[in-house]
This record gives sequence, structure tokens and C-alpha cells, in this order.
Amino acid sequence: MVTDDELAKLLKAGEIARRVREEAHRVVKPGARLVDVAEYLERMIRELGGFPAFPINIGVNEVAAHYTPVPNDPSVIPDNSVVKIDIGVHVDGYIADTATTLCFNPAMEGLVEAARKALERVVEVFKPGVKASEIGRVVEDTIRSYGFKPIKNLSGHSISAYTIHAGVSIPNFNDLFARYKLEQGVYAVEPFATNGAGLVKDLSLKTIYALKQGRRGRLPPQALRLYDQIYGERKTLPFAERWYMGLASSAEGLKGLLALMERNNLLTAYPVLVEKDSGVVSQFEHTFIVLDKEVVVSTL
Repeated sequence: MVTDDELAKLLKAGEIARRVREEAHRVVKPGARLVDVAEYLERMIRELGGFPAFPINIGVNEVAAHYTPVPNDPSVIPDNSVVKIDIGVHVDGYIADTATTLCFNPAMEGLVEAARKALERVVEVFKPGVKASEIGRVVEDTIRSYGFKPIKNLSGHSISAYTIHAGVSIPNFNDLFARYKLEQGVYAVEPFATNGAGLVKDLSLKTIYALKQGRRGRLPPQALRLYDQIYGERKTLPFAERWYMGLASSAEGLKGLLALMERNNLLTAYPVLVEKDSGVVSQFEHTFIVLDKEVVVSTL
């Protein structure tokens, strides 16, 4: 059950996310530094009255998810690239999640349109009680109609307060095991399309982290201070290294403290996800609030 107060916060988060997504289309361009783009959009979220629900994700070409710029990141938006910008906003823990793709390669415009059109079709069919498998069928049929593949091991998800992935998955294909109904609550649907294998794999590189609750007694004082600072600001929401550079002596020192937390089962580090066959990936995403008799798309 979504209360009136929760709905107001969800809608505010969605409005901020929409405005930041639109701004991304202005500032993302070949030659732009990824770290400048991410920090600018994250600052905009805060200036509009929200907080990042997770670091701005920037996925170039075959990078599908979980890449945010690291401290002093030299990377720039390449020429002839396809760039995904994934944006999360929270207001008092109530989250909106949205994504868009910018295409700087005319040969890839069909790939981008495939994911965009898939999300448009989902908006048309998403009603209270719709089955998750039906959403997946619509996504898959639309993307395949353009001659591309959905990414089967990436999915949409339910959202709850301070929790981006709250347990319910919404597939990007017609998954016969996903015949459960999407009842009242908050859900993100994010079609991914590719000209590759239709699967992602993990890289060893990790740039996004989230704390876990647990016994902190074995942490040395500096790591304990870092944990408490992050938890006070983020609870278990994801964060980026560059947000906490001031709490360590160096980038390597910060990485060491985070690795120590991970070894003590107090932190999750998310691997960067890339297309299995190095195919180019496109992505679009909206957040859907399912009420008793209607569905509100907060990020539309």
C-alpha cells in the first residue's frame, strides 16, 4: 500500500530524475569527461532537492551497467559511441530510477530505438496486476522486431524505501517462470537491447559499492569511521569511491579500507557488467508506481 505521503515523495523523486535525464542529453557529448558528467548530474540532483539513490552510471558501448567514474578518471565520451546514463534519485529514501541512451553513431540508431520503443510499449500495457512475464514478452517482442536481442540476465526490479532492488524481478524476455502479478508497489522496468549475444558478464573492475549491516567490531578505527560516515549518509544505498576521497589518505588507501570491509562481510562491491560478445548495448528505464486502480509513471 502506497500512502499519500510516500506517493508525494516518489513523485518528487521522479520529477527530479526526469529533469536530470533531460539535462544529460545536453551535457553528454563526445569529448566530455565521464567524471565531469557524473558529478554535474549528481550535483543537479542535490540542488533540485533530492539525493542520488546510486552513483550516476555511464555505460559506453558494450558496458551495460555498474560503471561510474573513479577518482581522477581520465575517460571521455568517445566519438561514434552509444552511451547509457542511468540515474537514481531518492527523497527520504523513496526512489525513482530512470535511464536513457544517447547515440553518436548513426549506424546504431536502430539499436537505440529498439530499447526506447520497448519501454514505450511497456508504458502502454502496464496495469495493476499485470504479470511480470507479460512485461518481458512485450520487451522481447519489440526488441526482436528491430532485429536485436534483449539482454536476458539483466532485469527490472521492485523498489522499496532505501532499497533499489527489493526482491521482485521483471524480465526482459518472455520468462515463463515470471507469471507472478505486479501488485501495489514501485517497480523499475529497463529494457536492454544489443547486437551481441544477449547476455552480460562480470568484469573484475568494481566501481560501485554498498554497505551491509553486520558486526563492525573487527574493523580498525579508520575503517570504522569510514563505515559509520557512509552508513549515516547512505544506509545500504550504493555509493562511489569519489564521494569519500576526503576520508582517506589516497585513492589506494580508500580502496584498501573498502576491501577490508568487504572481507569482513560489511560491503558489497558490484562488478562492471559488459555484453558477453562485446556487442553494443542500449537501455531505457522508467519507474512505475502501481496503485489500487492505476499505474503512475513517476519518471515520464
